[in-house]
Amino acid sequence: MTKHVNLRLPDGLHELAVAAAADDDRSLNSWLVAVVRRTVESGGTPNRPDGDSATSAPLRGNGHSPRP
Repeated sequence: MTKHVNLRLPDGLHELAVAAAADDDRSLNSWLVAVVRRTVESGGTPNRPDGDSATSAPLRGNGHSPRP
């Protein structure tokens, strides 16, 4: 079974992802699936408190991230 996700990426991040996918000879979708799978299977988390610049701000209030 396949699930669909609508993912919004900032322009610069989208361009980097497209380039990384091309370097890996994959479609963007295939590359994103591989990145998510690798992260999940390795036990990684995007919410690391170690100063990772990719860490998003904590959710506040109703539990939804603020809109840009």
